[in-house]
Amino acid sequence: MIEYRAALARWRRLDVVIRDLPVGLLFLAASFLPVIQGHGTQLGGVPARPFDALAVVMIAVESLPLALRRRWPALCATLVSIGFAVDQLRGYHSVAASALAIALVSAGAHLDRRRHLTAALLSVAYVVLAVLLARSGSEPVSEFVTFYLLLVFAWGIGAWLRRTRAAEARYRRRVAEDTRAAERATIARELHDVVTHHVTAMVVQAEAARYLTAAPERLEGTLTAITDTGRRAITDLRHLLDLLNPDHGTEVGRPSPGGLGSLVEQARQAGQPVEFTEEGTPAESAGSADLVAYRVVQEALTNALKHARGSRTAVEVHHGDREIAVAVRTAGSGSVSPGGSGRGLAGLRERVGVLGGEFSADRDGAGFTVCARIPTGNPA
Repeated sequence: MIEYRAALARWRRLDVVIRDLPVGLLFLAASFLPVIQGHGTQLGGVPARPFDALAVVMIAVESLPLALRRRWPALCATLVSIGFAVDQLRGYHSVAASALAIALVSAGAHLDRRRHLTAALLSVAYVVLAVLLARSGSEPVSEFVTFYLLLVFAWGIGAWLRRTRAAEARYRRRVAEDTRAAERATIARELHDVVTHHVTAMVVQAEAARYLTAAPERLEGTLTAITDTGRRAITDLRHLLDLLNPDHGTEVGRPSPGGLGSLVEQARQAGQPVEFTEEGTPAESAGSADLVAYRVVQEALTNALKHARGSRTAVEVHHGDREIAVAVRTAGSGSVSPGGSGRGLAGLRERVGVLGGEFSADRDGAGFTVCARIPTGNPA
């Protein structure tokens, strides 16, 4: 099997003319078999005659141009048509005459330019041939019309193959474009979650450090927190950049080490009073639900740091058998409004919706509440 696949791969790497040549050679060889010699296509009533030197040339002109049927389909159809005309006018009636159908199918499928002109010229040539054959025989006109319709049918098969191939190519391009767009959206969403969260924490911590110059012991702790936050940001960004490598097989957007507890601790270091409650045991096979829950808490804490700095924030996470429930409540004044572009909350709503869950982000009195129910996909 391996040797067969290797041979097939080598064959496909050959030039298309070489790969199409065996079909022409087959017609050439079959035309000289004594059993079927002279029993090929017969159009009109020209009496049959034995092969001579001209017959050999004619058969070669009918057969060998099939090697060009994909590289130069118009030239192939022209040469085969000339050979077919000589075949019928001379009365050789060789098997190679059947190559005309293959030439027309290939022309209909692979001809890119002047398709209608080529079809018109071939039709005119056929009319001339039909007139010449009608004068030398006694066949009814209906026979020529029927044969012409068969030739049109052969061209139509090629045209249908061409349209099908073009439609498939358009579909593949559309799928590729949609896939790239989805990948870009995923990476942009992950960058938003990671960069916004870490940079917001660093900005808050840096602003707090400005007021701690008179308290070196507290200043050192704040600077250490900034350093730790920056290192976590670099780690997450390196992970996202690694995902751009096609050979990297890690799932996009895994939570940072430490999980939800690390997020809460980072917010506390930035000066946000956060109460954290986690109930239940995380499921071993929660799929993407764990990541989405992580991102919900991350975005909610980021908004709290940006718009309600110093306000009491409560994070509640409940791990159930079939879902993860997340609620982040931030107290404060009207400044709790998420503001900004809303990209983070919109992205969270989309993520939760993809998993079949529910998401809400609304004012709750003087504060703001973010809630999410995220199905884990586990059976009841």
